[in-house]
Amino acid sequence: MEEHYGARFFGEREAAVYEDHLADMFDAAVVTPIVETLADLAGQGRALEFGIGTGRIALPLAKRGVRVQGIDASEAMVARLRAKPGGKEIDVTIGDFSTSRVEGQFSLVYLVFNTIFNLITQDEQVACFQNAAGHLDAGGRFVVELTVPELQLLPPGQTINVIGVDARAMSFDVYDVVTQRLTSHHFVMSEERFSSYPVEGRYAWPSELDLMARLAGLRLRDRWGGWQREPFTSLSRSHVSVYEKP
Repeated sequence: MEEHYGARFFGEREAAVYEDHLADMFDAAVVTPIVETLADLAGQGRALEFGIGTGRIALPLAKRGVRVQGIDASEAMVARLRAKPGGKEIDVTIGDFSTSRVEGQFSLVYLVFNTIFNLITQDEQVACFQNAAGHLDAGGRFVVELTVPELQLLPPGQTINVIGVDARAMSFDVYDVVTQRLTSHHFVMSEERFSSYPVEGRYAWPSELDLMARLAGLRLRDRWGGWQREPFTSLSRSHVSVYEKP
């Protein structure tokens, strides 16, 4: 049986350190604008998170009164969600979010923090949009948060972009501009060991995502440069794209 991305890159070893390594992403200053925007888009309807993980967004969104469900391929990550207060009340399906179906329709499907890049082929990413559309009520929204590929920072022939370096960690991305494959390497140093956490993916430009949406019967409603709904410009390093089902 084919191994899903969650089992390959987010197993028990990665899940055990995930929140420590990404502590800044769990800060209220980061999470609150995301939750407020998603709650506004969900309205009185239900929300479905693709790649729900350990519940960084789903748990505070549920506390806002939004009925949240999730799909995730990593049992190890979901186990940590279920261990948190309120985690057992969120219904999570273990499976590939590009193809797995859950019962019912939703006013909001969302996919944050570059997670669609973990689908490593264009076909899988197209299927993800189709799966989102299949879960949406008429007028429902599919929200995708992604970084803009930082290829403009690379001189011709260069394939490596350093994300960050400090006393205990180093991260960099390796791009293949022919296949649009992207490998993120994360190295963490401690007194006991030097650990590596590689994650493979496929990057996509906003325009390519728009075409995927059109193939799925969705249309672009809004695109912002961040969760504060700031304008998206040629200098934006990330985008939040809101697609709507007619």
